[in-house]
Order: sequence, then C-alpha cells, then structure tokens
Amino acid sequence: MIARDNRLRSAAVILLGLAMLGVAVLGLGQYATANTELKFFRIGTASTAGTYFPIGGVLANAISHPPGSRECARGGSCGVPGMIATVQSTEGSVDNVNLLDQGRVESALIQADVAYWAHSGEGLFEERGPVEGIRAIANLYPEAIHLVVRAGMGVRQVEDLKGLRISLDAEGSGTRADATLILDAYDVGLDEIEVYELPAGESADMMREDELDGFFFVAGTPARAISNLAREVPLTLVPIRGPNAEALLERYPFFTEHAILPGTYQNVSHTQTLSVGAQWMVDAEVDEETVYLITRALWHPTNRALLDNSHPKARQIRLETALEGVGVPLHPGAQRYYAEIGLIPPGGEAEDRRPVAIPAQGE
Repeated sequence: MIARDNRLRSAAVILLGLAMLGVAVLGLGQYATANTELKFFRIGTASTAGTYFPIGGVLANAISHPPGSRECARGGSCGVPGMIATVQSTEGSVDNVNLLDQGRVESALIQADVAYWAHSGEGLFEERGPVEGIRAIANLYPEAIHLVVRAGMGVRQVEDLKGLRISLDAEGSGTRADATLILDAYDVGLDEIEVYELPAGESADMMREDELDGFFFVAGTPARAISNLAREVPLTLVPIRGPNAEALLERYPFFTEHAILPGTYQNVSHTQTLSVGAQWMVDAEVDEETVYLITRALWHPTNRALLDNSHPKARQIRLETALEGVGVPLHPGAQRYYAEIGLIPPGGEAEDRRPVAIPAQGE
C-alpha cells in the first residue's frame, strides 16, 4: 500500500509538471523571450483527496509564469518570470515540516499550530526540538476547531464533556494537540472523560452507532464528515469562548477567533469557536528575491479572479488576513513585500500587522 501511495504521489507530481512544461514549450514557440531563467518551485500539500492539494494547485497557477509566456501587462500570467510551480501530494502538515527541513520541497501548506510547534520545538515537536528552517509566506484560510456532540445530551460548554465518550483524534495529530490544549484550558482532565483516539471519519461512524458521544475535528468549513453525519444524527457544536478561550488566544499566537455560521451544518446554529490557519510556509534557504516575487504574485490583483473562481476555500485567501495567526517568522522576501505595501512596518513581523488598502492593479 505504501509503495502504491508513493507511486500515485509521484505520478501526480510528474503529470502536473509535464502539463506545465507543455504550456511553457508552447509559449516559447509563440512568445520567445531571451535571458529568462527557468525556475522550478515545489509546493507540498497533503492527500489528493483533501483540500490542501487543490489549493496548492491554485497557488501554483497564481505564481507560475513559464519562459516565453505572454507578459502580465499584455493579459498574460502575473506570476514570477520564468517560474514553473508544481504541486506535490504528501501525508499532511507534519510530513510537510519534515520535507521542508530535508530540502525536498521549497514550500508547503502547514497548519498554523503545527508550524508554530515545529519552529518553537514545542507540542508535537517537543522531543525533536526546534525546526528552525521554516518561514512564513502567508496565512491562507481558517480551519475551525469543531467540538461535535450528539444533540440532547445537555452539553452546552466544554466543561460538560466530563464523563462522556470523546474522541480527540489520532495520537500525534494537530487536532489531538489542540483538543488537549482546550480541555486543559477548561480544566477538563483526560481522566475525566472516556478518551478515544480516532480520526474524524471513524468518529462519525461510531456516533452513528451510538458508540461515541462526540469528537474534536480541526477542518475548514463545511467539513464533509460532519456535514454527512448531521444529515443522519442530530448534532450540536459546543462553543469554545469566554475567558478560557481568551486565555488560549493570549498564550498561543496560532489561535484566532472564528464563527461557524448557521446553515453550515444541518440544524446547527451559530457557534463561536477558535480556528487555526492553513498557512503557506517556505524553506528559509530560498533566496529573498524569489520569495518577494512569489508573495507579490500571490496578491497581484489579477489573481483575485483565480482565487474566487477556483476552489471554495481559495475565496477566503485574502490580503486582509494574510498575517492573521502567523506564529512563525516571515521569510525576508515576504517581509519585504508586506512592508512595501504598508501591511507591516519595515522589518516588522506578523504581530505588527496593520490595516492596509488593497494595492492598485498593475505589476
């Protein structure tokens, strides 16, 4: 199975790379330009069945501008001159940290909390120690912390979980780490609940069979596992709010406030919770000019239509939230761009962000 997965992963990368090379070759024939250096840039994502993979494809499209392509000012791509970006499927955020650390990808999509723990050597990376070579390009979109319980059980706050059968997700997962922080913040000990260690799909199946009372899940909304379950089992989402949540926001820079709106899941009302960002990280060794041009290309006004018309989550990728919940130092190239447009002061970091007008269209 592992060998087959690796073959599929390699095939996905090769096919995408060949397709983009084909575009480059055709472009060279029609719009030949001299002295344009060809650059390849890999984006690690996750499983091809998840959200990170198609979002990675959108980003690759936004920043690519193969040699010979029509110029941005003439209606062509406004990506990085000479760049062909490719998407690589992976095992997800923790795998992506390892791939960046090993130099096997230039950039990757990583959950904000995982990136923070990797850089600081805390949480999931406490035994391993800091992974110092990762830097941030941008926060992309929020992944909400869902605390799902069966309706009618009288669970109105986190403290009401005591005595219930609750899945915290698999050991070593980002969801499991976040769930543990939340329970601790609300003074709910692991010995006060019946702990299960199951991914969301298996947790939903057990709730269908009335073998589980609830589960944590960190995911963009709407999460398919919860949407499907809500059509079969009456559900409640438990709010994560109040002084305990405020303490988490103060302690951990990767958490942000988030609202799951009515109608997101069947018969589930507005729920205040926390979220962590899906964030674009880059190897610290990538040169400043390249990352500057990538960041500028991502936020070029002509790419707004690409983001809005590609994938539902891509619509949430916005300059206004580009630095929200970023707990890893910005790459100098990204830092330079955000200072240039006034989003941060010169030499500033994500926590120094300030309101900014959207740049006017142009190169």
